[in-house]
Amino acid sequence: MLDLLRKMNPSLKLYSIFDSSFSAFGKILDMSHFSQLSSYMNSEAIMPESGNYYIAHDEHFALSISNKDIYKDIFGDMPIEFGYVNGFNSHLNALEYHKSSEINVALTPLVLLLGHFKDIKDDSYDTKQLTAFYVPQNTAIEIYPKVLHFSPCKVSDSGFKCAVILPYGTNMNFIKPLTTYDENRFLFKTNKWLLCHQENRKLIDLGAYIGLTGVNYEIFYK
Repeated sequence: MLDLLRKMNPSLKLYSIFDSSFSAFGKILDMSHFSQLSSYMNSEAIMPESGNYYIAHDEHFALSISNKDIYKDIFGDMPIEFGYVNGFNSHLNALEYHKSSEINVALTPLVLLLGHFKDIKDDSYDTKQLTAFYVPQNTAIEIYPKVLHFSPCKVSDSGFKCAVILPYGTNMNFIKPLTTYDENRFLFKTNKWLLCHQENRKLIDLGAYIGLTGVNYEIFYK
């Protein structure tokens, strides 16, 4: 699959998460700790007919996980939200970051487009600096704080499924900054700073900051 994706997307730097370059963005976690996620994600989680379906916290999902010790350890015993994003996205569209780690559990293969906060210059980010990573099915990863990321991209017609675990409250409410401090112009939701591409009218209409320059990449797989 990786060779095909590279062939179909020659303008992107595209690696497997098992490549050493991924260590600058996150790390691979032991999937055996997250096996309880699979049952709910494969049987109960909503899969839309088109577009993406994202829920920051699904209480039924949270209740389906009896042992939350690994999550408590990863987030330093902070309150945790258990959500997911399923769908058919293929485009970059935007980049967000959190001031906390994020756990992604890929129930299907998918591609993530990742960048570094330090590469935001003059309140904008050039998408040519992105690195794409192929995440195989049934893989758990931790994305480090302030790593730029957004929706997964599908690599098949059946779409993607991805569990998303974060500190509780992240992405739940739209907010406006109380001060003009530094990067607060990117502040979009709770614990969510976002730079949008000008092609994404939906986010712009919601008040997102237009901060991406360059190509709004699309992942091709066939």
